[in-house]
Amino acid sequence: MTFRTLDDLDLAGKRALVRVDFNVPMADGQVSDDTRLRAALPTVAKLRAAGARVILLAHFDRPKGRWVPEMSLAPVVPALSEVLGCPVAFARDCVGPDVAAAVAAMSSGDVLLLENVRFYPGEEANDPAFARALAENGDLYVNDAFSAAHRAHASTEGLAHLLPACAGEQMRLELTALDKALGRPERPVMGIVGGSKVSSKLDLLRNLVTKLDKLAIGGGMANTFLFAQGHDVGSSYCEKDMADTARDIIRLAGQNNCKLFLPLDIVVAEKMAPGAPARVRGLGSLDDDERILDAGPETVERLCRAMNNSKTLIWNGPLGVFEMPPFDKGTVAAARHAAELAKAGKLVAVAGGGDTVAALHHAGCAEDFTFVSTAGGAFLEWMEGKTLPGVAALTNQNRR
Repeated sequence: MTFRTLDDLDLAGKRALVRVDFNVPMADGQVSDDTRLRAALPTVAKLRAAGARVILLAHFDRPKGRWVPEMSLAPVVPALSEVLGCPVAFARDCVGPDVAAAVAAMSSGDVLLLENVRFYPGEEANDPAFARALAENGDLYVNDAFSAAHRAHASTEGLAHLLPACAGEQMRLELTALDKALGRPERPVMGIVGGSKVSSKLDLLRNLVTKLDKLAIGGGMANTFLFAQGHDVGSSYCEKDMADTARDIIRLAGQNNCKLFLPLDIVVAEKMAPGAPARVRGLGSLDDDERILDAGPETVERLCRAMNNSKTLIWNGPLGVFEMPPFDKGTVAAARHAAELAKAGKLVAVAGGGDTVAALHHAGCAEDFTFVSTAGGAFLEWMEGKTLPGVAALTNQNRR
């Protein structure tokens, strides 16, 4: 994967248009989680140190091309200033004469945040005229928002064809880690895919069984595979209409020499509630009113042994209802084992997706993984083998 980085461009005195992801959680008008703000710090710091003028482009929520005051980026400024350790100016537009004046007033090392680009319909339409209007305020373009790279929008794709473009530091880390996980991984490569629905991860499963040496399926979607193999799933969540599809994926895995790991034992309860009485059952031995809510200890032990014999692990989706103890035990045990291997340098462990990140933090081991992607849709589409427009625009250096 070939793309330019900040080290490849002359930054001194340049107006750097930087696409970041500041679609952050808010509570009572304040940022409640600054993770995405902190992710932008390395890029902003590097640009400031080189003497560039840093102009930040971002979206917030889904205003659908209309001006929605409640979706302004203005409330982000105080938290961003604190994270960056410097003043951040704010422009109440993202194109036009007022923005041009604000940019002209900047000195080297200054930081300016522009208003929500999605207030304009041209953003999501990737309108060339809107992209040109954005480009007028920059000398170069830096994409540091992998989480928005699956969208072909003006600020994520169009700009890369109008200005000298490169990946920011967070984008560089993301792409490098993902390339190690699926692009050019050290084998054997193992995957863990959880979540509730087979139907929402069909493309993902079909792609992974052609790329991986081993694939473990957990969560609610494992119930569908168990049902497809003739096992009773009681009152568990199960997409019974996807049974033929599950069998097709099992056949595809066999054709590609990808070993599938399905549950050997299960944790069940009569209701999904915190602290509900839980029992370990063998496959097919649950009562009609019992629900499968976690992977059993034998299943988890086998997954851990499979990790021991792998060099690379890619993880998307929990093994059970990790938000509700005691149904978090399977996910926590497997996650901590992967983290120990990664910390010891025995495994390249890459994980991503909203529920996955939350599960790893719940297990207290996210920091020991080789890389944890905070991108949701972009990470999933990348795992599905799809081309991400925002990444393709950076890797195609001949188009500007």
